[in-house]
Amino acid sequence: MRDDRDDPFDDFFDGIERMMDEMTGSDASGFASETHVDIYDEGDELRLVADLPGVSKDAVELQCDGEVLTISAGGPRREYDERIRLPTRVDEHSASASFNNGILQVTLEKLDESASIDLD
Repeated sequence: MRDDRDDPFDDFFDGIERMMDEMTGSDASGFASETHVDIYDEGDELRLVADLPGVSKDAVELQCDGEVLTISAGGPRREYDERIRLPTRVDEHSASASFNNGILQVTLEKLDESASIDLD
């Protein structure tokens, strides 16, 4: 019969588990702590590319208010809930998105930084 109360390896294995969670970007609940997102400025548009492995297309939800893009998605092993502050204002109604093999791409038209004001 084995007595687990004084197992000298408990702390060791707990440390390894913590390191693995940090490397895979998840915590003990299985939620992703960070979604890898790249933002590309393509002149008149912004293109965002996000890695969402293990997620089906039907599980992806996107929202944008012109300044922040919110990505929510869930799969059997991971959950994603990421708010990405965009580097410039965009026309949220211009958004188009595609999702293939765990890669999400979102394209948004940029708005002019400032508007000219006519004097009367």
